[in-house]
Amino acid sequence: MRYRLAAFATFATAAALVAAAPAVDPALTAAIKAPSRTPANVARDTYRHPAETLTFFGVKPNQTVVEIWPAAGWYTEILAPYLRDKGAYYAAVPTDKARAGMQKLIDGNAAAYGKIKLAAFPTPVPTLGVPAGSADVVLTFRNVHNWMGAGAGQTAFDQMFAMLKPGGVLGVVEHRLPEDAKGITEAESGYVKRSTVIALATKAGFKLAGESQVNANPKDTHDYPKGVWTLPPNYAEGDKDRAKYAAIGESDRMTLKFVKPAR
Repeated sequence: MRYRLAAFATFATAAALVAAAPAVDPALTAAIKAPSRTPANVARDTYRHPAETLTFFGVKPNQTVVEIWPAAGWYTEILAPYLRDKGAYYAAVPTDKARAGMQKLIDGNAAAYGKIKLAAFPTPVPTLGVPAGSADVVLTFRNVHNWMGAGAGQTAFDQMFAMLKPGGVLGVVEHRLPEDAKGITEAESGYVKRSTVIALATKAGFKLAGESQVNANPKDTHDYPKGVWTLPPNYAEGDKDRAKYAAIGESDRMTLKFVKPAR
């Protein structure tokens, strides 16, 4: 009888956890499956889990969402169409070259990307950036190590804090360096410790609101000749041990959700 009660309690707990997981918005699923996405980007969904990641961060189609340094636009291809009709999507880019690349994406498919708003980040002049207190969500994917390498980590978090509304969300995905890692240089390797990201965010004024393991990869040993770029999709070692790195897949990543406290 005790065993049956214990088993029932375990089942009930597991069921509650499953029930508590937020459902993916059908409109988001449609954006992820849209034919406008680049096939090479679609192939990486298995590593980046866009539906689960964006749902965890609470992104909704009627929000103002800022993506920091969208690079070639992997998430742009999902977020811009998803937010096009009811919300707003800002692509916050670091250079004129990056701006030109994003403009090329826009010009190539105005129906999907024509409403993208471009902004500068970091912001040298306030009028070039995302207006202060205007964003519901700010997202950054695998950029913290770049800011740290340039000595601008705290500045980046401070500026992201400023652009959010009170109660707004900062979603961070970053290559994760284990807290007890030895002989691996943080940021230089492309990996960053969870404690470092939390410290930067906390100093800016954010509160940690949750974290997900959806982008974790236990196969990642973090100790590669050319840092995280040894792994796919970069394969910095070329053909050397390529099959080995392909079997590991993309990096182990932390997925952290922060909130700007309400007034």
